[in-house]
Amino acid sequence: MAVVLVLLLAWPIGLLIWANGTIEHVDALSDARGTPGRVFLLAGSDSRADGGVAEDGTLGQRTDTIMLLTAPSSGTPSLISLPRDTLVDIPGVGQNKLNAAFSSGGAPLLVETVEGLTGMKVDHYVEVGMGGVKDLVDAVGGVELCMDRDVNDEYSGLAWEAGCHEADGTTALAFARMRYSDPLGDLGRTQRQQQLISAVTREAAGPGTVVNPFRQVSLIRAGTGALTVDDRTGIIDLARLAMTFRAATGPGGLRGTPPIADPDHRVRGIGSTVLLEDDVASFFARVADGSIDPTDAATPAQ
Repeated sequence: MAVVLVLLLAWPIGLLIWANGTIEHVDALSDARGTPGRVFLLAGSDSRADGGVAEDGTLGQRTDTIMLLTAPSSGTPSLISLPRDTLVDIPGVGQNKLNAAFSSGGAPLLVETVEGLTGMKVDHYVEVGMGGVKDLVDAVGGVELCMDRDVNDEYSGLAWEAGCHEADGTTALAFARMRYSDPLGDLGRTQRQQQLISAVTREAAGPGTVVNPFRQVSLIRAGTGALTVDDRTGIIDLARLAMTFRAATGPGGLRGTPPIADPDHRVRGIGSTVLLEDDVASFFARVADGSIDPTDAATPAQ
C-alpha cells in the first residue's frame, strides 16, 4: 500500500515538474500598476511558420484571437473577446486596429495596448499557435462543436452541415478561423473561438483524461508545445487559467464582447474597424471588479 501511495503521489508531481520545464516563455508583461483579481490575456498567433495555417506568402505573425479572461476578487468571472479590428491607440504607433499592435511589437506591445484600452493590468499572457489548436483538439480525442447553418468556406477550408458534430483538430481549426462565410464576420468568429476553447477545456478536465495517464502526457505535450507564456507564468498558473475559464463559461460567468458602437467604422488609411462605445471604460471597470452583468455584453456567446 505504501508503494502504491508513493506512486500515486509521484505521478502528478512528476508530471507537473516535467510540464513546467517544457513551457516556452517570452518577455510580455508591463510594469503597470496591478489591479485586484487575476487577468489573463489570451492571444492566438496566426503564424504561417508553425504549420497550423497553410503558407500563403504572409510574413511574420498576426493575431486573430484576443481574449481577456478575468477572475475578479469577488463577483462574476468573464471571458471577453476583443475583436482584432477594434480601433485603438497603440503606444508609439498611433491609431490602428488592435491586432496591428501584435504585428508591430509582438506580445509586449499587445499587452500594453490592451492595458491602455481596458484600464486593467494583465497578470498573465498566454499565446497559442494555430498549429497548437489542432494538436490540442486531437490530444483530447476531438471535441463536439455546434453551428446552426451550412458552411462551405474556401478560405478556411471549413465544410459544415448545420448542427452539432464531433470535430478533429483540422476541422476545429477551420471552425475557429472561418469568418468570410459568417454574416457576423469577426464577431461570429469570436463566438466560435470561445466555443472551441470551452470544448477543449471540458474534454481536458473530463474523466477520459483524468484517469488516462497516456492521454495526460499527450495533452501536456500538445499544450506546452502550443503555448508561449510570459516569464512569470508557470504550470500552476495555467491550471488557474483553466479553472477560471470553466467558471467564466459556466452558468455564473459571462462571455461576450465589449459594447460596440459600429462594427464597420471606416477610417482613412486603416479601412474597416470595430468602434467601441464611448462608455467602454465603465464596461471594463465592471469586468475588473466583478460587477459585470450578462446583459452588459454586446454580443453574448451562445
